[in-house]
Amino acid sequence: MIRVSELRKVFHDRKRGDVAAVDGLSFECTGGQVFGLLGPNGAGKTTTLRILSTVLRPSSGTVTVMGYDVVREAHMVRQSLGFLSGDTGVYERLTPREVIAYFGALYGLPRDTVRQRGEQLVREFEMESYADTACGKLSTGMKKKVSIARALVHDPQVVILDEPTSGLDILISRVLVAYVKRAKESGKCVIYSTHVMAEAEKLCDRVAIIADGRKLAEGTVGDLKAQTGAPDLEEAFFRLFDARPGASGEAAPA
Repeated sequence: MIRVSELRKVFHDRKRGDVAAVDGLSFECTGGQVFGLLGPNGAGKTTTLRILSTVLRPSSGTVTVMGYDVVREAHMVRQSLGFLSGDTGVYERLTPREVIAYFGALYGLPRDTVRQRGEQLVREFEMESYADTACGKLSTGMKKKVSIARALVHDPQVVILDEPTSGLDILISRVLVAYVKRAKESGKCVIYSTHVMAEAEKLCDRVAIIADGRKLAEGTVGDLKAQTGAPDLEEAFFRLFDARPGASGEAAPA
């Protein structure tokens, strides 16, 4: 469902000149799979995900989502996926039900479908007690649930989650993790970017570890632990990061 081939994204910096945020990255994610994209801050994860969601254009390489090219067929890509970034916001004067309905209308869904999906998402993410409260009065965790629901209102086959549990308490994180498991079981393709290695180890079928815009390793969690001789994914991450070309031995934020 997602195919990334030799992806490169270059930004121009006044002091440093051209800087490659993503440099020759390739990977694939199929239906019924959770694919983890792991790396320290500045590794190129968010840039990659923004290209997948058509927010940014690649400098070179090819990216397809559900067979649609992210440059030539951006509209079809946006119809096919749900994207949640770490800073996705909500309209504070609207209630969760109104936010979901608004985005359902933007996707062109029939009114009855929007109503049904809205009620389903309110139940699925346990928002019944505040579904008619203005979002400006909700906690950070409650707002994150609303953001997730608005990204899923059109029931996309591809779901991209960029640091989805950042800033959430353990109870709300559990609701999101449960959704990811259900999405996988229903055949959806999920890209999951996180700094929480325990989440990635629990949820991801395959993992790509990237640094400096390049892929250091890819495989199942078992593959990466066997490759590095590490007892868990977090230690495998550090060993791969420290062994990368040009590494200076600094600690990688995780």
